[in-house]
Parts: sequence; C-alpha cells; structure tokens
Amino acid sequence: MRHPVTAGPKGLPSMKIGIIGAGQIGGNLTRRLTALGHEVSVANSRGPHTLTELAEETGATPVAVAEAARGAQVVVVTVPLKAVPDLPSGLFDGAAEGVAVIDTGNYYPKPRDGRIDAIEDEGLTESRWTERQIGHPVVKAFNGTYARDLLERPRPAGDPERMALPVAGDDEAAKRTVRALIDELGFDTVDAGGIDDSWRQQPDTPVYGLRGGVAEVTTALAEASPERPESFRA
Repeated sequence: MRHPVTAGPKGLPSMKIGIIGAGQIGGNLTRRLTALGHEVSVANSRGPHTLTELAEETGATPVAVAEAARGAQVVVVTVPLKAVPDLPSGLFDGAAEGVAVIDTGNYYPKPRDGRIDAIEDEGLTESRWTERQIGHPVVKAFNGTYARDLLERPRPAGDPERMALPVAGDDEAAKRTVRALIDELGFDTVDAGGIDDSWRQQPDTPVYGLRGGVAEVTTALAEASPERPESFRA
C-alpha cells in the first residue's frame, strides 16, 4: 500500500528514477516519487532482499546497486560520503542520455566519514569530490533537508508556507530537471550556483536545515562563509 502524501503541483511526465541508498532521505524520496507516479528503482548496500517492506509499501522495485541507474533519467545518490568510493564503476553506463544525478551527501569527518584529504587539504567541495569518485557531474540537493519534511511539508506553488531548497550544479539542463522534480514534490528552489559554490549549503552554514522560503534561503546562501567550521573538520 502506498504511503499517503500531499500531492505536489501538476505532475511531470513519468520518469524512471534510481535511488541509491534507502536511509531516511532515500526512503522518503522513494515514498514521494512513487506516489507521484514515477517508476522508481531503489538499492542499498545490503541487497534487494532487505528492501521488501519498502517495495511493498511504495511499489518501487528493489535492485542491486549496479542496476539502480539502468535506463534512469534521474539518479539519487544518498549514501554516506565514506561509501561513495565503493559504488560500482561504470554505474551510469546504462543510464538514459543526459541523466541527472542528485548528490545529497554531507561530509561528517569525526562521527562517520573519517578524513578525506581532497576535501581537507585541497578545499574541494563535498560534491566536487563525489563527482570525481563516480565519474559523473552531480546536482547537489536535499543535503540540508529534514527527511520528515519530504512527507510533512510539501505545499502547492504560491503557498506562503512553501519551503525552498538550494540546488547547486554545473550542468544547467540537469539542474533544470532536478528543480522541476523538487517543484513537483511541493517545494520551491533557489539556484545556489555551480558545484564549486556548493559549500554555501554544506553542514553548519546558515541554509543548512533552514525551513524557509525563497527569500530566506537566498539570504542564507549569501551569508555563508567559505571557512569550514572546526567541528566539521577531521
């Protein structure tokens, strides 16, 4: 039985979407996107047999990680940063042409990911580092979104309580696809620039976890500091 959700705006044409990672964000995106009529394949590191309950709830298809992007027009990578290098090589070889890859990741060196030299020493943004690992451009989105808000806070366009999410990426076509999908999910978006600008939405920045509208998110992005706080350094 599908999870009941608040509908977004007028739907996009049905897309084939792969979700890699079935934690809180991945699970709730699976719930929302299937409810909106998209064809969703979902994978995790433990194997398809562990996703039976989510599949029965949503109608999504559980697959192995290596199969998650096959034919997909959008792929969501929502795994811990430390797990990104372990994703299969050639993961996107069978994806649809122009596939948009969404990166929801955050760098938590002390509690989870350990030290990543390229981020600490070279100053790479988390998503630029992720691009290098997976060999494909990404669009950074949902990284500062509370998972429960995906279910509880969608609002129709024009609603004064509609939240806005920052979206960063270098591929303008992919970014448009992602922003349209977020709009369908019931949220506004703010263009946060390219991937080298995506530090503005990393953990402990003003926009991270902000439940605000377009104006508030725009202001928060402008107020961000490029200095990574000590608490978010290895």
